[in-house]
Amino acid sequence: MSAATLRGHCLCGAVAITLTGPSPTVEICLCTMCRRWGGAFYAAQSAEATEVAGEEHAAIYRSSEWAQRAFCRDCGSALWFRFLPTGNRSFSAGLFDGAAGHAIGREIFADEAADWCRLAGDHPRLSGAEIMAEAEAAGFVLK
Repeated sequence: MSAATLRGHCLCGAVAITLTGPSPTVEICLCTMCRRWGGAFYAAQSAEATEVAGEEHAAIYRSSEWAQRAFCRDCGSALWFRFLPTGNRSFSAGLFDGAAGHAIGREIFADEAADWCRLAGDHPRLSGAEIMAEAEAAGFVLK
């Protein structure tokens, strides 16, 4: 991770996020649920440390036994995905102007990608089965 800081916010500005040591890449999730959550895919920006101002404006939705998703109650912007077994959050890369130049680190659930959102580039593309096996190998039990 780099030592840079990224600052971003939702459409209305009610929720502001500061990332310290952001990853120089984004992870693209192409699963059906992420597409339904708000776009062609979810571009996840992670960081060493995060600070959220206006978190009281965030609505939390438990989308599975092991994940939560948050959006701004005021403007509807997708904010973050939280992996419940670790508590780690990734943030929607679109919230941060400074993330526009970040490369794709990998695509996950690539086998669920809609035909209209195929991404160009030479980066790893993992299937849903591969991601679930990776999580299980790390000791997580996911339903």
